[in-house]
Amino acid sequence: MAGEKQQKHFVLVHGACHGAWCWYRLQMLLEAEGHQVTAIDLGASGINPKRLDELRTFSDYTMPLFEVMESIPPDEKVVLVGHSLGGMNMAFAMEKYPQKVSIAVFVAAVMPDTVHMPIYFMEKVFEGISKEEIMDNQFIPYGRPEDHLVSMLFGPQFISSKLYQLCPPEDVVLAKGLMRPISNFWDDLSKKSAFSNEMYGSVKRAYIMPDEDKTLKLDFQRWQIKISGATIVKEIKDADHMAMISKPHELCQHLLDIAWDGKGPRPRPAKDIVVSFSPQSPLKAGIMFDYKTL
Repeated sequence: MAGEKQQKHFVLVHGACHGAWCWYRLQMLLEAEGHQVTAIDLGASGINPKRLDELRTFSDYTMPLFEVMESIPPDEKVVLVGHSLGGMNMAFAMEKYPQKVSIAVFVAAVMPDTVHMPIYFMEKVFEGISKEEIMDNQFIPYGRPEDHLVSMLFGPQFISSKLYQLCPPEDVVLAKGLMRPISNFWDDLSKKSAFSNEMYGSVKRAYIMPDEDKTLKLDFQRWQIKISGATIVKEIKDADHMAMISKPHELCQHLLDIAWDGKGPRPRPAKDIVVSFSPQSPLKAGIMFDYKTL
């Protein structure tokens, strides 16, 4: 059927401290257009059952994404979408499964090249950041001393003023309740070689940049685009770092355009979304969203 031929499979990869829950607005829009969407929880994230102290490597953290890619049929290609640190998880998946990715879309994300080691880009993210800019983010050592592991969790003030400053207030509250700490995995990433031209480098890459991002510096994002070779670059006006929440309709349209090489069908106008969830702890009971339109 013609409709079936047009359907795409979008695999959504969240960033640090987040989970599949952060994609709910975008997921609803893509599914309303008839597309398949897989939003994953990385290790010890969202409602993934792993504990942070069970993860020793970045591959451990990325394993849920590897498992999804492994399950993709040989004759199917997905549109990979990674946000923030999720771009690095996505890069490792592209290195392992390049034949299963039609295009990789980096949304305000870390986007490595095939020259430098992955740790180089992580160091660049934090280069020149002052203590004042870190605000109330928490960095706490955990595990065995010889493992050199440090957890990180975004603080409430940072979330409100740097991550979600243009998002609806109900989403800010949701985020503060659902975030989980993440490891920096720097020791492990410092041992990883640069991605290969034959695998990661063979996958077409696109980049979407929110113009009001206060988390991942815009100069850094532009620098990545220049050296890493994104063939398609889009910008979202009046969007903060969490573009999937502050500007979900615009992000949806960009993803559809990218998926069809600039010929994507424009999504039908969607009404505002109201989300309610169980009064139980979402991390214990699972997230229970109730989508309604106004």
